[in-house]
Amino acid sequence: MMETKPPSPGSGGGSAPGVHHHRRWAAPLLASVLLSSLLISASLFFSSSRALLLSFSPLPSAAPGEPLFVEAKLRQQQQEARARPHRAVPRIAYLVSGSAGDGVALRRTLRALYHPANRYVLHLDLEAPAAERAELAAAVRADPVYSRFRNVKVVTRANLVTYRGPTMVANTLHAAAILLRDGGDWDWFINLSASDYPLVSQDDLLYVLSGLPRELNFIEHTSDIGWKEYQRAKPVIVDPGLYSLQKSDVFWITEKRSVPTAFKLFTGSAWMMLTHRFIEYCIWGWDNLPRTVLMYYANFLSSPEGYFHTVICNVPEFRNTTVNHDLHFISWDNPPKQHPHYLTLNDFDGMLSSNAPFARKFGREDPVLDKIDQEILGRQPDGFVPGGWLDLLNTTVKGKQFSVERVQDLRPGPGADRIKKLVTGLLTEEGFDDKHCV
Repeated sequence: MMETKPPSPGSGGGSAPGVHHHRRWAAPLLASVLLSSLLISASLFFSSSRALLLSFSPLPSAAPGEPLFVEAKLRQQQQEARARPHRAVPRIAYLVSGSAGDGVALRRTLRALYHPANRYVLHLDLEAPAAERAELAAAVRADPVYSRFRNVKVVTRANLVTYRGPTMVANTLHAAAILLRDGGDWDWFINLSASDYPLVSQDDLLYVLSGLPRELNFIEHTSDIGWKEYQRAKPVIVDPGLYSLQKSDVFWITEKRSVPTAFKLFTGSAWMMLTHRFIEYCIWGWDNLPRTVLMYYANFLSSPEGYFHTVICNVPEFRNTTVNHDLHFISWDNPPKQHPHYLTLNDFDGMLSSNAPFARKFGREDPVLDKIDQEILGRQPDGFVPGGWLDLLNTTVKGKQFSVERVQDLRPGPGADRIKKLVTGLLTEEGFDDKHCV
């Protein structure tokens, strides 16, 4: 069969069938393209209009009663926390820290401080051998009381701490963050070292604190920094402990700096009892002041004696919550009160008459510690300090939930009277309300 070639368009003979075919599908295709273009254009127009409208519209409103910004939400949470009824028996979170060779002293101090209602973080700094730190952790794990209540933690990832630099502040904030993360249900935070020792039982202390407002921060402080302005505030130091694995002394930069104008400097004791709310503020720092002040004190000699004091006294929310005392008996050199003497048996009567719940600085296994155990705490070697919780523990059926929730469960002794006398004197002192952060 021969193939017939269709005539060309210009050869005459009328319209070709292919032309009519093209005309039939070309029109619908054109209409479809136009319609699609219109739809796409309309979609783009309305989307861009909606985005433009949203860009000029107010932010979506929060649920009724719910604040929009994080600062307001945090303050609302604080107000709600303050509105909740306080537990009858407060809880204390302790940081007890030490260095190389302090493992035994730290364990003894923990024994004298222990109460199942409290929380404890133990820290042996990076200068201590890993074996000493492992021995401490093993002793905590092996103790049946600590294991039962699980309220003692040993920092395994240790920090290098030098008292003269900012690393002690960093370590304190580290411990506070751990205590907030792991069961932050406590009322006060107390920092101690392995060379500190209690002069009262925890029942004594908790009994007195149960009658106090939970907003009080016990922190010795003053804005009269005196000689420290020229010897500590204006010099710039660098602490190798921030970046080195080996402990060494701080070193000075030749340049000096002026005293800050964005905040006012305060100074005082490095030992304190701070509220849960204030510690939370130091960690969260929702207005950034704690971080700003921390960066400043990173180059400040002996920053533990100024960081928390400067933060608390520059925040209106907290400045009127201060009680100007560090709750310690310390025998200082005089002048200029820079280095505490080691306490001995000769200081025993002075410790008692101070009415302070803690004392420092003690040498390792000094005989005065045995005298405190025997005559003040009633503690047997390697034993706990007697208290209501031990009585309850001994009578609690095995496997039954144990807790200390009532003030009546405490067994205060003479130490409670001494603390109460100290605190009452501080709170009723003439002009107390006018002496915050001055």
